[in-house]
Amino acid sequence: MPNEQHIASAFDRDLEAIQAHIMKMGGLVESAILDAARSLEMRDEELANDVRNRDRAIDRLEVLINEQAAQVIALRAPAASDLRTVLTVLKVSGNLERIGDYAKNIAKRNSVLVQMSQMEGAPSDIRRMAQAVELMLKDALDAYIMRDVNLAEDVRQRDADVDQMYNSLFRQFLTFMMEDPRNITACMHLHFIGKNIERMGDHVTSIADQVIYLVTGDMPTDVRPKQDLTSFMANTKEN
Repeated sequence: MPNEQHIASAFDRDLEAIQAHIMKMGGLVESAILDAARSLEMRDEELANDVRNRDRAIDRLEVLINEQAAQVIALRAPAASDLRTVLTVLKVSGNLERIGDYAKNIAKRNSVLVQMSQMEGAPSDIRRMAQAVELMLKDALDAYIMRDVNLAEDVRQRDADVDQMYNSLFRQFLTFMMEDPRNITACMHLHFIGKNIERMGDHVTSIADQVIYLVTGDMPTDVRPKQDLTSFMANTKEN
């Protein structure tokens, strides 16, 4: 019967392999965020198509991570703290996959927007918002690898900045549409792109939450600083 030390070392090797996939997946997602925004700003349909095609690799990595994590649970029967690590891996990969989907959705809208007049300033504002989210993701993944609760908390707080950028974009698009009804279609597409990036920020924040859970055993109990006014208005109407 294998001794406990052998089982622990086997678990560590399995986990290292899974975490290598997580970091590879994270790198692909970071590139997808930036390239999707750049394809929009440069009106580069080839780059947009490349982002869409690369999403398949992100999806395959999520499937691989899920399969390997399930195998680890079945074969290694990890103890409570080790099981928390495996469950965190599953949550992180799920959030990365969703961020990749949002990047793909941005790239899809590029093919429509290149047929329309460009809204002055909007693509560069969207790119800056995407860069902020990409940097949040980089830091969240660094926090995950280093088990750095303080860095994870910093990422959580920065989600409010992304919300503020989105609110600014929302007001800008309303102004464009009121000035000229011919801008409505383009602004609606750009609004959805801005919303996709705002949602990316939410998923990055969820990764930071998982880092805190991984290290401390508890999910953050404080309410995240949410500054998306459009969500607030929607909730107000529902209530």
